[in-house]
Amino acid sequence: MSYNWNWGVLLQDPYFGWVWSGLGWTCAVAVAAWVIAFALGSVIGVLRTLPNPTARAIGAGYVELFRNIPLLMQMFLWYFVVPELLPRDVGFYVKKQMPLPEYWTAVVCLGLYTSARVAEQVRSGINAIRQGQRYAALALGLTPVQVYRYVLVPVSYRIIIPPLTSEFLGVFKNSSLALTIGVLELTAQARQIEEYTFQGFEAFTAATVLYCVITAIVMGLMQVVESNSRIPGMISLGAK
Repeated sequence: MSYNWNWGVLLQDPYFGWVWSGLGWTCAVAVAAWVIAFALGSVIGVLRTLPNPTARAIGAGYVELFRNIPLLMQMFLWYFVVPELLPRDVGFYVKKQMPLPEYWTAVVCLGLYTSARVAEQVRSGINAIRQGQRYAALALGLTPVQVYRYVLVPVSYRIIIPPLTSEFLGVFKNSSLALTIGVLELTAQARQIEEYTFQGFEAFTAATVLYCVITAIVMGLMQVVESNSRIPGMISLGAK
């Protein structure tokens, strides 16, 4: 069977607007989820390196819980199950009255899932720092909190820029699962265009190209950041 190619359909109204609307929602979900993932993941990663065994156990339990449950399953749990476990009025607000419940559910779910992965990156970065730096900071009179704040965490971020870049790209790509709970992001809009026009190849090719463009832009920016923040002698992508 021959396929009737029609690339012009992507420029027609309303399909052109659907593509860009989907891209906007994809970026909105990914960026908001990354803010949660980076902030919470940093805290959990630090907990996993503290000498306190209770703190380490809490961090390890969090990571194992969110990292070992499939993301799609977590998306369904947050959207369909968690509201039913909340008090009646709160659950009703989350399901019916909260603005954009699908969007916020996707952001929270994706943010918490990715924070477990970011936590492991932060933990690895801190553990990659020689103990001498920790001891030197303590010898200068810094408290343990100050050692983490001024020495260990800032240095670890500079070490783990490449894996953090991969995690952000993972958030961007995993945002496509938000379509399963009704968020009209890029993949969902491509499917909608296919259903309306039967031009599936064109719709999904356009979505693929946009994903690749955003990924290339992020990688280019992070390579610039990495080259300007690289620590000689430490593990880093492109280190000589």
